[in-house]
Amino acid sequence: MKTLPFDDGAAMPMLGLGTWNAPPGEVGAAVTAALQLGYRHIDCAAIYGNEAEIGEALAAAIRSGLVKREELWITSKLWNNAHAPEDVAPALERTLADLQLEHLDLYLIHWPVAFRPGVVMPEGADDLVSLETLPIAATWAAMEAAVDGGLCRHIGVSNFGMVTLRSLLGQARIRPAMNQVELHPYLQQKGLFAFCEAHGVHLTGYSPLGTPGLPPQMRPPGQPVLLEDPTITAIATRRGLTPAQVVLGWALQRGTAVIPKSVSPARLAENLAAAEVELAPEDMEAIDGLDRSHRFIDGTFWVKEGGPYTLESLWA
Repeated sequence: MKTLPFDDGAAMPMLGLGTWNAPPGEVGAAVTAALQLGYRHIDCAAIYGNEAEIGEALAAAIRSGLVKREELWITSKLWNNAHAPEDVAPALERTLADLQLEHLDLYLIHWPVAFRPGVVMPEGADDLVSLETLPIAATWAAMEAAVDGGLCRHIGVSNFGMVTLRSLLGQARIRPAMNQVELHPYLQQKGLFAFCEAHGVHLTGYSPLGTPGLPPQMRPPGQPVLLEDPTITAIATRRGLTPAQVVLGWALQRGTAVIPKSVSPARLAENLAAAEVELAPEDMEAIDGLDRSHRFIDGTFWVKEGGPYTLESLWA
C-alpha cells in the first residue's frame, strides 16, 4: 500500500474506507470486512451519525487481534456547529468516546463554514455565523491545542479553497497536514493540488468515484456519471480493470489519497486492489483531459438568502 509521509515520520495509507452515507446497521460490518481485507485507513466524521457503530467494530477488531491500534489510521472531522474555540475539545472528546479511541491520527475542520451552537443543519441565515465573527484562525488554535493535549496526532482541513487555505497557512502555528476535498477526473483541482504540494499540505479526495451512491434528492437531473465515461471505460477494458479501479488508480498515481465508500465486501476488495494499479502514461494523459470542473457536492446547502456564505467565497 502506498502511503503519504507526515513531518513526524507517520505514514497514512493512501487508500482508505470512506464512511459518509454508510447506513447504520451496515457500516460496522463494512468496517470489519474492510479490516479483514487489509484496509488500515478509516475516514469518519461526527456528522455522519455512525461513529459509535464504527467504534464498536474497531474495538472488536483490536480485541480479537485482527489489528493493532498502531496499525490503524483513523480520521474524523469537527462539525460546523463546534467552531467556537471552547467547543472544539468537547466535540473531539465525543468523537473519541464514540470511536472508543484515545486519540485520532488526523482531525479535520469539516467545512470553512460556522453554525450557531446546537444547529445541525441550517434552515436560514440566522443559523449561520460569519467567519468574520468566528474566524477559522480561532478554531484552528483550539485544534492545535488538541494536538498539544494528545487528543490527535495531526490536524487539517476539508473543503478549503485556495484563498481560505492560504489565509490559514499565514496564521497557523501547526501547518495543516491535509486538505480533504472532492477530487475525481471531472474535478481535478489542478491549481489547488499545485498550491497544496508547494506548501506541504497533502490532499485526500472524497467522492473519488463521482458519488454513485449519492441520494437521489442530492443528485440534480442530467448529472454526468463518471464511471460510465467512455474514456474511463475504454481504459478499463484495455487494462483488464473495472472503471472504479481506473479512477482510483489515477488518483493514487497522481499522489492524492482516496477514500471510496462501500458496504459491499466484493466492492471493498475491488477498490482495495486499485492500490496496486499502475496506469500507462497515455492513460493518465487521457484522463487528464476529462477535467470539467464539475462538483457533485457544490456547497449550495450553505448558501442562504441574507447569509454570509456564497459559492464564490467557499471555493475561491
